[in-house]
Amino acid sequence: MARLRRLFAIALLGLLVAWVLALAGCGESPSAAPPTRLTVGLVSYDADSGLVEKYERFQAYLAERLKATVELDPAFNELRAVEQIQAGTWSLVFAPAGLAAIALAEAQYVPIFPLQGTPNLKSVLVVREDSPAQSRTDLTNQTLALGQPGSATGYYLPLYDLYGLTLKEVRFAPTPKTILAWLQDGSVAAGAMSEDDFQAHRREFADTSFRILHQSRAIPMGAVLLSPLVDRNQQRLIEAAMKEAPSNISADAGYVSTAAIPDFDQLIQLVEKVRPLEANIRQQPAILTLEPEEAS
Repeated sequence: MARLRRLFAIALLGLLVAWVLALAGCGESPSAAPPTRLTVGLVSYDADSGLVEKYERFQAYLAERLKATVELDPAFNELRAVEQIQAGTWSLVFAPAGLAAIALAEAQYVPIFPLQGTPNLKSVLVVREDSPAQSRTDLTNQTLALGQPGSATGYYLPLYDLYGLTLKEVRFAPTPKTILAWLQDGSVAAGAMSEDDFQAHRREFADTSFRILHQSRAIPMGAVLLSPLVDRNQQRLIEAAMKEAPSNISADAGYVSTAAIPDFDQLIQLVEKVRPLEANIRQQPAILTLEPEEAS
């Protein structure tokens, strides 16, 4: 009888231990598990740029590290990129400066790493060498080429710098190279793009000389952003994986894991000031001025 009581006590103790362990297991947050699927947003002007191939090693590394399915989703213009950001489609985004400002201000994305590139990015207004224009005010009643909404250097910065002017027309180009082609054939009097893009493409137009009419203030490069829809624990796992990635993989993907995250506050404020002008720029003439109640 005593032996039966001891056996019963041992069995009861075993059940108690199993119950305690089960409770401890239930207390673990299911969100601590790595994500099962990530969609990585990429932005490029050129569909033939080999953009996806550039990120393939990063894709494979992140998938293996997180034990997740990682999909690359390229956008070849800023308009589609803005739509994807606003819809929360992209879990992780390699965002140029203008897109980063929109994602941070309007979609609550979280910056985790800066992108590689020129630390002080600038927009330039470009004209042909033989243009009579010597200042921004000389573009009054002229046709101007801009990039797409979402581009800091091709859209927001030039609109900010041209505030107060009346333009004959504003045309929107899919790429900086298109703007230079329009300048070459005289379709537009001036065009806006990043200084880096201008220097990269100007030599492709050997028969035409260009010059910079105006240079904007400097802004930060873009950033790698995480969607607010990604769980906080998963965010930490993704950030740790990217920080510990081999240098050749982070270099391919174009981010810097050891640098501070840029401050986008001033760029966000600039974008907010420019947004009310968007209703005017598709009109002819395009009046880049706000009514007093709109400007307040």
